[in-house]
Amino acid sequence: MNNPPNPLPPIPRDQRKIDADHLNLLAIFHFVGAGLAVLGILFLVGHYALMHAVFTNPKFMENQKGGPPPVQLFAILKWFYLAGAVWFVTSGVLNLISGLCLRARKGRTFSQVVAGVNCLHIPLGTVLGVFTIVVLSRDSVREVYEN
Repeated sequence: MNNPPNPLPPIPRDQRKIDADHLNLLAIFHFVGAGLAVLGILFLVGHYALMHAVFTNPKFMENQKGGPPPVQLFAILKWFYLAGAVWFVTSGVLNLISGLCLRARKGRTFSQVVAGVNCLHIPLGTVLGVFTIVVLSRDSVREVYEN
């Protein structure tokens, strides 16, 4: 059960090329994250329109035993919609700027902070955030940003 010696030398890995590929992929995925934030905003707008139609149209509630919900309920929901919209807009803008920074190889610390924020977007943002932190923490990537 002796293994014959491998006649081929190992393929050399060019870490600079690997880092460049990973940074380009990260930039693309940050742009995708910004696009998903836009989709989140569109979902919120559609959900708000649906809930507004339900809560303000008395015909939807005329067959209910308890009657329509109190006006204060929809007023409280508006604050949740506003908070969600602010979150999605902030996340989208941060991901867009981070993608541009990754592409230009500038703002490494900013991209790491955005990666931390992305970790809150379970599950896709978490994967993107962790991968971004891992790649930007490499010494070889740090050198690219210093040049």
